[in-house]
Amino acid sequence: MNREITKGDFGRMIAGAAASIRLRHSLLSELDSAAGDGDHGSTMLRAVDRLEKAFAPGGPEDLKTCLHDAGWSVMGVDGGASSALLGTFFCGMADAPACPAPGGASDLAAIFEAGLAAVRKQTKAQPGDKTMMDALAPAVAALRAAADTGKSVIEALHDAAHAAQAGAEATRPLTARYGRAKFLGEKTRGHLDPGAASTGLMFEGFYKGLEEPKGESGNG
Repeated sequence: MNREITKGDFGRMIAGAAASIRLRHSLLSELDSAAGDGDHGSTMLRAVDRLEKAFAPGGPEDLKTCLHDAGWSVMGVDGGASSALLGTFFCGMADAPACPAPGGASDLAAIFEAGLAAVRKQTKAQPGDKTMMDALAPAVAALRAAADTGKSVIEALHDAAHAAQAGAEATRPLTARYGRAKFLGEKTRGHLDPGAASTGLMFEGFYKGLEEPKGESGNG
């Protein structure tokens, strides 16, 4: 599938991310219980519910409005920094110049880069600090790299999902430097960061939600 992405495609990506989170939400809460209050899974469930509602049939037809509504809705989830930053990510995506009428993988990368830039304005965390940034930053970088080498939207999302999951896994030996977990210091070593893990699951869902069914061909 090498075609321009649409608002409907984004809806499928969101649905895929929601399915991925719902399947593993108990794991996210288990990870959070090691260094937090154990509610990250339930927080993400509420977040993806709101994301799906923003893209539900009968809503706004333009992608910019859907992403903006999704972001503000997620910010309203009572989940601390994780929901606030996730909401900021989607609001930032809405503000991308390419957002009103995105084209192919390059425009998709630009939209995700705008989301990441918005998150960077809200947190000083960097990859290596054991936060969602360990998955988000490499995922967006992989999306851009794939687009710049001429890969399709599907191929670019596949690369981004792989990078996000690898980034999340790489948090296991790290010491947390932000959030409640930072107060536990060395005790956070050996555990995946829940925010990075949920980000990895979302990017996996973005890819799977848009993945072309086996045997299908053409420009659909």
